[in-house]
Amino acid sequence: MKHKTLMVQGTTSDAGKSTVVTALCRWFKQQGYQVAPFKPQNMALNSAVTAEGGEIGRAQAVQAQACHLAPHIDMNPVLLKPNSDSGAQVIIHGKAVANMEARFYHDYKPTAMQAVLDSHHRLESNYDLVVVEGAGSPAEINLRDRDIANMGFAEAVDCPVILIADIDRGGVFAHLVGTLSCLSESEQARIKGFIINRFRGDMSLLQPGLDWLKQKTGKPVLGVLPYLHGLHLEAEDAVNTQQITGSDKQLNIIVPVLPRISNHTDLDPLRLHPQVNLQFIGPDDTIPAADLIILPGSKHVRADLEWLIKQGWPEAIAKHCRYGGKVLGICGGFQMLGRLIHDPDGIESQPGSSDGLGLLDMETTLAGDKTLRQNQGQLLINSSAVTISGYEIHAGISTGKALASPLMTLSHGPDGAISDDRQIIGTYLHGLFEHDEAAQAILTWAGLDDVQSVDYWQLRENDINKLAEMIATHVNTEKLMQILEDRR
Repeated sequence: MKHKTLMVQGTTSDAGKSTVVTALCRWFKQQGYQVAPFKPQNMALNSAVTAEGGEIGRAQAVQAQACHLAPHIDMNPVLLKPNSDSGAQVIIHGKAVANMEARFYHDYKPTAMQAVLDSHHRLESNYDLVVVEGAGSPAEINLRDRDIANMGFAEAVDCPVILIADIDRGGVFAHLVGTLSCLSESEQARIKGFIINRFRGDMSLLQPGLDWLKQKTGKPVLGVLPYLHGLHLEAEDAVNTQQITGSDKQLNIIVPVLPRISNHTDLDPLRLHPQVNLQFIGPDDTIPAADLIILPGSKHVRADLEWLIKQGWPEAIAKHCRYGGKVLGICGGFQMLGRLIHDPDGIESQPGSSDGLGLLDMETTLAGDKTLRQNQGQLLINSSAVTISGYEIHAGISTGKALASPLMTLSHGPDGAISDDRQIIGTYLHGLFEHDEAAQAILTWAGLDDVQSVDYWQLRENDINKLAEMIATHVNTEKLMQILEDRR
């Protein structure tokens, strides 16, 4: 194999890059290759914690599963976590280095690029093949200078590129030809073929367009991937608000879509649970009655708390509790449940303090050093302790009487809180619903009887295998291997 790196770029955001990289990772793994995923630069508020205590994009953790690997910081060396409309926390090799406005990050890109190249070199040295996911589109002209996410990276490491477009959006041929026309000659030559994603319909009606595309560009369509109904992969960033209906739904859960909501993938196991009706509540939506309200993670806790107040959530939560409803706060949502949130050093915004919801007797002080670790232990919500595991990503330290009744005991000590009336619980632990025993315990506490067992890991495995089968069935894999071997 001449090329040890294959890059997947897209004509737009959400063209299907993450999905196709996941699919290719599993397909190559099934062919016997030692393969690793890689995304040079990711911008997302959904992240995962690696065993060495680093933070990477959640999508790369799923892609690592597709490769039968544990997530590693080299799989996503640069992670940008937006904390305003023009700025983000910059994470290099798993650790936050600074908060930067976009114009300052542009000047920082050469340093970030070196981290990218170092990580890529290590992966290429240890694996047969590295499958790379681009970001956004290579045709974003304003971002081409010092680019490290798309063609800037591909040119630096001299790898072939496959370009993906989503036909479900419409205008797929314009997307492909238009993107190609925005690239330099060397970048155009680097694109070895196209993949059209999310097709549903009669292939015979699409074929004239495929023939025209080949004649227009001289590049082959390597595959037309079908629209896979019911497929679930954890979102890179966007919240999946699609409700899954069914006659067995017995427990109603609502979740506010905070402006800076983070790690909402915590809720995917609940969204997929056959007995749970989970509903995301957006801005100005009516707040419906529910059995359980979950306050999710936040990248900007005080600002999101202010948003909650303006949207009328404190009144809705108070009424909810009067009628016996339950409340769960996760990470930033846990901090909001307390009396006060202090940010003396301006970690997230201007220095100051904000009143919390006052549902737990505690207060939180934000600090510069972020806690990043995987954790496991015992959940104490019911009469008998059950095993739980997950990961922590937070910059706050909470103190107060509420913590004397922890929700769980973990390898790093007690965590979270349970209110005296047991209606309100909170935790810093992400991923708490991914393990069946813990999910059953929390759903039982929330009021669901006879909770069904759901193996979330196996659900994800099944969908990853479906993606690999899609590659085998709908992609010209012989041509794909020729690209890696640089044979025409």
